[in-house]
Amino acid sequence: MNSLTSASEQNSSVGAAVTSIRAEGNIGKLLQEAGKLKPQDMERVLKLQQEQNLRFGEAAQKLGLVTEADIQQALSQQFEYPYIPAAEASLSPELTAATAPYSREAEALRTVRSELLLRWFKDGRKTLAISSARADEGASYLTANLAVLFAQMGRKVLLIDANMRQPRQHGIFNLGNGMGLSDILAERVPSLQVHTIKPFQTLSVLSAGSPPPNPAELLARPAFGALLSGLETSYDIILIDTAPAQLSSDFQLVAARVGGMLIATRRNVSRIGPLAELKEKVTLSGAQVVGAVVLG
Repeated sequence: MNSLTSASEQNSSVGAAVTSIRAEGNIGKLLQEAGKLKPQDMERVLKLQQEQNLRFGEAAQKLGLVTEADIQQALSQQFEYPYIPAAEASLSPELTAATAPYSREAEALRTVRSELLLRWFKDGRKTLAISSARADEGASYLTANLAVLFAQMGRKVLLIDANMRQPRQHGIFNLGNGMGLSDILAERVPSLQVHTIKPFQTLSVLSAGSPPPNPAELLARPAFGALLSGLETSYDIILIDTAPAQLSSDFQLVAARVGGMLIATRRNVSRIGPLAELKEKVTLSGAQVVGAVVLG
């Protein structure tokens, strides 16, 4: 019995060692593919790694060949956790979850994601609207970052910019605001116009589209409800950025279709009166206020 146990332990140790070597080798390969390490650098890193019993990334960083950001990028690829280093991003710096996923701000947003999974999406719901009382309270920022965070979980996500009065998502994701939601609802395009966001292959964005003279009327059309119903068969999570309450009643039309709304507020900016009015109007539309997020 003792000899069998010893052999098992040895096999386990060997297996763990092999796994570790493979993991370290993968990181080295990823760093090479990214142009961060040259073939001759590998020998130096492996030598120091063995001499000082370091991880591959630690050895490479100690030699001054790579940075902490390079290591994090390689690890994100290894664990299929996509993000874009801020220095390489063509996205808006507002997109914290994509450019600084290890920051305190991104971690706070992950807490919001967890709450939504537990309180809204757990019962088979797929769609949620996000709005605010005023335009400067961060609804577009919150919608965009939550979309990235859900995509980082491997969920198939669609972000819809339904703020056809002051659209922002095309700017945040560096997309041209060509054909989009308004054009679909006005039957000006034959098919869905969505953009896949690289490297987040499970994240798509439907921009607001051509500026229409009648956003409320477009959102009130049965075509909007039919569009959402059809999209729910193709996506795991659908987040809808809506116009703030100070601009129009568009948010009520979206909330009524979706059934739930998350409210974005900003510290030292939001006021109780407009927020209470927004909550009352969402409730009157027949939708549920899922919660409120206070942004810094």
